[in-house]
Amino acid sequence: MAGPWKDARGITVSTTPTLEGQPIQQYLGIVTGEVIVGANLFRDMFANIRDIVGGRSGSYERILADARKQAIEEVQAECASIGGNAVVGIDLDYEVIGDTGSMLMVSASGTAVKV
Repeated sequence: MAGPWKDARGITVSTTPTLEGQPIQQYLGIVTGEVIVGANLFRDMFANIRDIVGGRSGSYERILADARKQAIEEVQAECASIGGNAVVGIDLDYEVIGDTGSMLMVSASGTAVKV
C-alpha cells in the first residue's frame, strides 16, 4: 500500500499520522479490525514441501493478503460508522493462535479522524 488508500465509501487509510494537505479537524478514536484464518491440512502439507525444496508459498501469501484486506476493510467500516472519513496511523499485526498454532490472526488498528 503506497501512500493513502481509499475504499468505495471514500474512507482514506494511511500508515502516516497525518494526511498531507488535509488537516485533521477531529479525532474520533481508535478503530480496529481482526480476521482469524484457519490452516488447511492440504495447504499446510504442500507449504511444508515447498519449505523443504525452497520457494515461496503462494497459497499462504494469498491468504495473508486477503486477511489483511479484510482487516483494513473492517477498520474503514468502523470509521464510517462513527462519522469519520479517514484512518491515520494504521498498524497491522500478525499472531499465530490456537492450541496447535493452527490459526492466524491479522489485526489492524488506527485512529479514525475527520479531515
